[in-house]
Amino acid sequence: MEQQTTTLQISGMTCAACAVRIEKGLGRMEGVTSANVNLAMETARVAFDENVVDASAIMDKIEMLGYKAALQSDSPLDKSSELRRLRLRFYIAALLTLPLLAAMISEISFLSFIPFPDWLMNPWLQLALAAPVQFGIGGPFYISAYKALVNRSANMDVLVAMGTSAAFFYSFYETAASIGAGMHRLELYYETSALLITFLLLGKLLEALAKGRTSQAITALMRLQAKHATIIRGGEELRVAVEEVQTGDLVLVRPGEKVPVDGIVVSGSSSIDESMLTGESLPVFKAEEDQVIGATLNGTGALTIRASKIGRDSVLARIIRFVEEAQGSKAPIQRIADVISGVFVPIVIGLAAATFLLWYFFLEPGSFSAALRTAIAVLVIACPCALGLATPTSIMAGSGRAAELGILFKGGEHLERAHAIDVVVLDKTGTVTEGKPRLTDIHVSPRFQAKQLFSWVMAAESSSEHPLAAAIVAGLRERGAAPAVAAAQFAAVPGHGIEAEVEGKRLVIGTRRFLAGHSVQVEEEWLNRAVLLEQDGQTVMFAAVDGEFAASLAVADTIKPTSAPAITALKALGLRVIMLTGDNAATAQAIASQAGIEDVLAEVLPEGKALEIKKLQAEGLKVAMIGDGINDAPALAAADIGMAMGTGTDIAMETADITLMRGDLNSIAEAMAISRSTMRNIKQNLFWALAYNAVGIPIAAAGLLAPWVAGAAMALSSVSVVLSALRLQRFRR
Repeated sequence: MEQQTTTLQISGMTCAACAVRIEKGLGRMEGVTSANVNLAMETARVAFDENVVDASAIMDKIEMLGYKAALQSDSPLDKSSELRRLRLRFYIAALLTLPLLAAMISEISFLSFIPFPDWLMNPWLQLALAAPVQFGIGGPFYISAYKALVNRSANMDVLVAMGTSAAFFYSFYETAASIGAGMHRLELYYETSALLITFLLLGKLLEALAKGRTSQAITALMRLQAKHATIIRGGEELRVAVEEVQTGDLVLVRPGEKVPVDGIVVSGSSSIDESMLTGESLPVFKAEEDQVIGATLNGTGALTIRASKIGRDSVLARIIRFVEEAQGSKAPIQRIADVISGVFVPIVIGLAAATFLLWYFFLEPGSFSAALRTAIAVLVIACPCALGLATPTSIMAGSGRAAELGILFKGGEHLERAHAIDVVVLDKTGTVTEGKPRLTDIHVSPRFQAKQLFSWVMAAESSSEHPLAAAIVAGLRERGAAPAVAAAQFAAVPGHGIEAEVEGKRLVIGTRRFLAGHSVQVEEEWLNRAVLLEQDGQTVMFAAVDGEFAASLAVADTIKPTSAPAITALKALGLRVIMLTGDNAATAQAIASQAGIEDVLAEVLPEGKALEIKKLQAEGLKVAMIGDGINDAPALAAADIGMAMGTGTDIAMETADITLMRGDLNSIAEAMAISRSTMRNIKQNLFWALAYNAVGIPIAAAGLLAPWVAGAAMALSSVSVVLSALRLQRFRR
């Protein structure tokens, strides 16, 4: 089975029932494993076995269900033409409906003092004005309703088509019956059908404008990318489109320019403004060997960088992908709305029919117009649009705002689960600490020559990606050491150390337990010295050559300035904080006390970290794991929520559910807070959407609501849900 996932752009959906129908239709296709339709974004994310079915067959199925589908492009979707058509339809409908509205107002007794010309009451004039609105402007409602009914389903358009058609055709019957009967005041409802369609279009227009604001985070991210780059090829500077930059190219970034691609600084130094991607307001100083991110803004210095990641592999492209997936995904709470929407329209049609019969036979016996009016009001006010928009618009707005703050949720389910976390488990190196340790002490056994040993250790550690290895290499270089030939047969044992062969010598570097496993004994004098260093918060490693103890190396890593305040903020949220590390207990405890962490689990191997997470979950706790290294990946995957520091490795970020781009623990509290705000917003939206129908339908059935008022209320209910979600864009912790 070759699993593939594709995102489709869908047009023609009008309510939650449409989204549910497409999901069910696709779910019945052979080879389709899952289908997730987002009403607010008008997208479908479909997972399928490409050996059984392909994307074109999936799009054909959506077309058969009555909608249009197309593959979503990598560029921002241009909604301007669609908005222009919607505006034009509304303006024409409003122009034709205004005289009908005036005719309706003229019949209201307390407004009788307003002079209106008698010709407005001419039924043939009203027919001429209402017909283009009903069948021209309102034509798409009929088409959509027909397709829904053909597919044995019902959506909002079925309610609209039924309600407006009943009003229009009853009025047409009255108009036709008046031929030869002389002119008299007829009971017409042309204005009802025309006003309903006009208000629905106004609601759709306002809704489209508001929904555009919920996705502005993605649009803003896409516009960040630099359009051109200056590359150096053959000793010449060339100005090219950013798409032409290749991995390994030397790129010149002048003061004030955007960094065009991800890369490593080869020469120069400058301060880079990364706020547009990480949310960090202070510029970050960059020099040789430092990483820079495409789309960030260079300061006053000139940089030459070597391109390392381009196109879809760049940090910006990955951020956009994460945000799109989060906004397009479905939170578990959406299931409530889906279940209701699946049966809502048929129930409403039944209620409208019952209302008609009740009025016609009991409340106003024989009064067809009164029964029709109340039935139309019930049909129109019960539209499930607001219910369908309640969750996805909040997810879009919440995840978009989080992205602006440098917090990337990979899906709506993670945005929902984050608010329920009980325990936050923190890795030490690169998470609580800076992750840029320094070599502070190195003591060589008298049996070895220091210069030669430094050369061997440097060659061995150069093959490791671990931050401690980088610190040892940098520290030895500062001490004048030069690496020997490249290490052979290099092997890293996560949480323990490394083994390598250098110039025929077998080197083992790591913890005392690691050396003991290789039958290397560390004398007590060296162990006592190590204990003193560890009590000071330093990490001590030992080196052996050909099975003989050779040296001890001490590396110190300072905690980030933001760690202690961030941990205080997490405790204020009622969260338990634990530090989980593979480092020795003395060093771990020293770092934890500086950060204000009481619970420490030290000397835990990478696979052991995942087990510790599962132990906490076995106690019934919801656990969030925060880390940055490859060795944290199993624990990140095991946790209820895995958070990766954006300053860490790609594997950690791919494994995690949330990426904290700032590399700042304050982002954890912000992620929790925005999750809580989003869930509160969703619940408010769902409550008001359901309450609106629970209150509105009985009022309409009681005859207390004119159909055109019901149409206006229904349209505004959808707009109000979207505007409610937009409040999340003003989120501040």
